[in-house]
Amino acid sequence: MSSELKYQIALTQVPNIGDIHAKALINQFGNAESIFSARRKDLEILEGIGTVRANAIKHFNDFSKAEEEIDFIKKYKIAPLFMTDKNYPQRLLNCYDSPAMLYYKGNANLNTSKIIAVVGTRNNNEYGKHICEKLIDELAGEDIIIVSGLAFGIDSIAHKAAIRNEMKTVGVLAHGLDKIYPSQNSGLAKEMIVSGGLLTEFRSRTKPDRQNFPSRNRIVAGISDAIIVVETGIKGGSLITAELGNGYNKDVFAFPGRINDSKSEGCNFLIKNNKAALITNANDLLENMGWKKKKEVSVKKQRELFIELTPDEKIVTTILNQHEQIHIDELFLKSKLTSSSVAQALLMLEMQGVVTSLPGKIYKLNP
Repeated sequence: MSSELKYQIALTQVPNIGDIHAKALINQFGNAESIFSARRKDLEILEGIGTVRANAIKHFNDFSKAEEEIDFIKKYKIAPLFMTDKNYPQRLLNCYDSPAMLYYKGNANLNTSKIIAVVGTRNNNEYGKHICEKLIDELAGEDIIIVSGLAFGIDSIAHKAAIRNEMKTVGVLAHGLDKIYPSQNSGLAKEMIVSGGLLTEFRSRTKPDRQNFPSRNRIVAGISDAIIVVETGIKGGSLITAELGNGYNKDVFAFPGRINDSKSEGCNFLIKNNKAALITNANDLLENMGWKKKKEVSVKKQRELFIELTPDEKIVTTILNQHEQIHIDELFLKSKLTSSSVAQALLMLEMQGVVTSLPGKIYKLNP
């Protein structure tokens, strides 16, 4: 691995240098190694850095932890994804506070065309389990990656349902990749590495401390096109994820629940306050996201059902069906009909809404 990786990891360890500052520094100096070799005054004048942060960078000289992390990465075949890496999740770059560095173990393409986050309470009831599994069952075959937080409850249900439906699923962790929390999900995590992946911004030996979970949630929200809240109370990580999603201009959806059910209180709150759109099934999601596949209806079958065509009209429509659009002269030659027969057939077809005439005596079949 290149020496640049050592400086990339080290940059995340410099005191008072957060992800936003790291981005500003990379934009100015191009790469991490150049930041550490830059002159103090060139660091100081950069907006948001100043004397304190410039001094922190210049005084930083302990690269041992970065080197240890590189050894860990090599040993366990983990992919380090710095913000400038082409494989870094590009959706995250649109979030102002996206992580400078990520660590990834898996085979799912984090830049695929459709990614959704499915989140909810750790203490779900049967209703939450049912609608979560039903949602993902209905999404099978749609080439969508399911992202969640590998927690108990809805997170685990979503991951398991995705694997069962042979869908890719990615778990975002609030700790390093040297452990799994909760430990009961270790087996599930192993399956996910084969059927998706595990992603984190935290180095190995980072414990799943409470303050790490909101940071984890911002990745769940930022990496996705849409966030679906299945079942949640009025407090908790799912509402944080939904709020983050709104802040990132993501589409947020929620399943409604009974008004006296505390486990649906959060979903009902999001819907009531226009923080999430109400959905009841996968079709609602697909339609709202513009992902619904259009059914290709055979023009020939449609005409046979609704319109009785003359022999000349059938010849004309057969030729039109083979071309996106065609000039009347070419249509005449291919049909081997008289010019008056072609003109008459086109006129009748246009009146019946089967054909559209375009400028320049061009014709096409209507969908």
